Amino acid sequence: MNTLPAKQLTPKSNRRIYLGVMSGTSLDGIDIVAVSFEPDFKMLSSASYDIPSDIKDLILALCLPGDNEIEKMGHLDVALAQLYAKYCNQLIDDNTNIFSRCDVCAIGLHGQTIRHRPLNDPLHNFSLQIGDANTVAELTGITTIADFRRRDLAAGGQGAPLVPAFHQSLFSHISNDRVIVNIGGMANITLLAKDNTQPLIGFDTGPGNVLLDAWINKCQEKAYDLGGAWAHTGTVNKPLLKQLLTLPYFQQDYPKSTGREQFNLSWLQQQLSEYTGLSDVDIQCTLVELTAITICDQVSRQAFSMAQLFVCGGGAKNSFLMERLDALLPDAAIVTSTKALNLAPDWVEASAFAWLAKQTLAGLNGNCMTVTGAKGERVLGAIYQP
Repeated sequence: MNTLPAKQLTPKSNRRIYLGVMSGTSLDGIDIVAVSFEPDFKMLSSASYDIPSDIKDLILALCLPGDNEIEKMGHLDVALAQLYAKYCNQLIDDNTNIFSRCDVCAIGLHGQTIRHRPLNDPLHNFSLQIGDANTVAELTGITTIADFRRRDLAAGGQGAPLVPAFHQSLFSHISNDRVIVNIGGMANITLLAKDNTQPLIGFDTGPGNVLLDAWINKCQEKAYDLGGAWAHTGTVNKPLLKQLLTLPYFQQDYPKSTGREQFNLSWLQQQLSEYTGLSDVDIQCTLVELTAITICDQVSRQAFSMAQLFVCGGGAKNSFLMERLDALLPDAAIVTSTKALNLAPDWVEASAFAWLAKQTLAGLNGNCMTVTGAKGERVLGAIYQP
């Protein structure tokens, strides 16, 4: 385990550098960025690290109700934190020619979501991310900021999505309406009106990659469908698609957010029970269409169908899914990835949590009440000193 070096390093610059750490519902890795925001946003370094299979299995087991959850969560909370700290230290050690450890003023740690229940009853709302920030601060020697979602929930919000405020700060444009689509395990959209007097809108549209990954893993024991190549050889089953779209979540007004509690392999298999004889590949193709149509329907419903659309997250690598987004939004000015905005799609979410850490240290709000439904703007996150 890499730990804080005993020798104090000399700062290489006067920059205030933040690390952002993100591991999302897709479980495709731990993304870490080193960024600065002064005078403008700048990416200094980035890397994606594997999640060991045993830890991934434990995470998946805890995402749905099961036996002995508290004991399992306690062990995984620390094991994940040790992994986060190891990789943060590795990123710093690999970039000593660019910045030193003491240039890093904070780590913004999303943690791993194992349950997200943003219900209407305020007595039962909760969202739980694990990966003990005390351990991360101890093993890195760097102030760590975590637990970003629960303050928004306490203020009556969904606790998600939290990235739209960052999207607004980085991607807004005075001449163009823009839509930022984040396709991880779940998919969420941020609607950025060129008229800055319009409220910021953002919410989860539904499944992103979670069902696609689960189905190909069941059928072919693969982690994901590379480029959507397998799905591309199939045909959409319209009756199945219609059935999937009857889920009330898709018609629900925002603010709204969702997770593996709703979209998982068990739910999918329950939906498939009425459709015997479908080929595996046609099911995969139909799931791509489900993700695409639930995104595009909401973009059109909010009158942003002619906007510029930029995709981030793992879904940006699924060329078949990108083709379907383009086809379903024929009037869009452009459909491409956030690479066109000078931030590669892999690093947007991790950068967002670095930005949230900056906001927390400055005593500034990290949420947006028009996105989450909170009753006001709040400073998010708890600060863990080294």
